[in-house]
This record gives sequence, structure tokens and C-alpha cells, in this order.
Amino acid sequence: METCIYKGFVTHRRFKPLRHYFSYKTFSILFDLSELEDLHKNIGIFSFNKFNIFSFYNKDHGSRDGSDLTEWVKKNLENYKLNFNISKIKLLCFPRIFGYVFNPLSIFYCYEQNVLKAILYEVKNTFNEQHTYVFSVSNSSNIITQQCSKKFYVSPFIEMNTLYNFRLSEPDDNIRILIKQTDKVGKILVACQVGTKQNISLKRLLINFFMHPMMTFKIMISIHYEALRL
Repeated sequence: METCIYKGFVTHRRFKPLRHYFSYKTFSILFDLSELEDLHKNIGIFSFNKFNIFSFYNKDHGSRDGSDLTEWVKKNLENYKLNFNISKIKLLCFPRIFGYVFNPLSIFYCYEQNVLKAILYEVKNTFNEQHTYVFSVSNSSNIITQQCSKKFYVSPFIEMNTLYNFRLSEPDDNIRILIKQTDKVGKILVACQVGTKQNISLKRLLINFFMHPMMTFKIMISIHYEALRL
């Protein structure tokens, strides 16, 4: 299976209006969307569109109505005139744990014959709203850099008139994702996710569950706790 786990940590470093830093250990799953049914059949504690210890629901992403995510991604690419023959889509996100998840950022990697052609960044806020930023990928460099204007309210501490600067590489043995938010003066926030690849299995999911119990609940709690500190 190409679906795998990335175990690592997330950091946030804020530069204004106040300097603030926090970090927490976590793990994400890079789902090959074509393998969700197989994961459901082969791993007893994982379900697709059904409740379990770990689960993945279509309604957590895309149009949020439970419809097929592969078709949703392809329609988005068409809307942006990115006419690739996409044969594989992978999604990096947190899984549901005991039915709950919050994904501040989910990343769709879109492949044409094993060549990465496009990336979709799906950003959510704590009001259950989301916006997706769509980019094509130039394969001239191992490091992918992309920039766009912020079009979606996320934090009460950051104005809308800012830029997102994405810097990442294609997932392999490791992931490293850097997002820098800037305004006309300079840096406002730098967020980073780093992880090391693990094969997905019943045993590996159980190990990560006991090392990070109720991880998805803790993420939401941490967001509000850090906001109160600010």
C-alpha cells in the first residue's frame, strides 16, 4: 500500500502582534484515496465512512457532503484550467479518532503517471468553514514553493490582507511542510510540520494511538488554549 503514516511534530512560531511559540508531537496519515476500501477491509480498527477507533469520512473534506473526493479534486483542477490526466490522488491529514477530527490543513497531492502535477491546500477554521487553494506544480526542483493571497478568515489575531508562502517537498521517507504568513512589513507566523514515514498496519496504528491518545481532541483543545494565552 502507498497509504502510510508520518510521525513527527508540528510547530507554530508567531512574530506579531505578540511573539509566541508552541510545538506538539503528532502523526498524520497520507491516504491514497484509491486504497480507502482496502484499508477498511484489512485493518480492523480502521473504517471508511463508518465509526471506528480510526476512520476516514469523505464528508470531512472536499464539498463536505460525503461525495467522492477524487471527482471533487478533478473538478477543482478543471475549474482552474489545470487539465492533467490525474491517475492518483493522495491526501495528507489527521484521521478521525473515536469519530472526531479537526484538520487545520489538509493537503491533496495529485499525480499523473507518478509525476506530481498539482497540490490543493484545504484550510479549515474552528467554525467548520474551509477554503481550498489550488496550484500546479513545476517539477524543475525538489523543493516546491508556492504563494497566494489569503482569502479565508482563520485567526482573530491575523488580518486578511496577508500572503501564504508554502514550501514543501513531495512526500517520501520524510515530510517537511513550511507555511509562512506575511504582510507588507514581514513575517507574521511560521508553521511547520515534520514527519518520518511508517508503513500503515494494525500494529502501527495501535502504537500511535497509545502514544498519542485522543490526539484529535487535543489538537482542538491546544488551539483554544494557545489563543487564550495570546
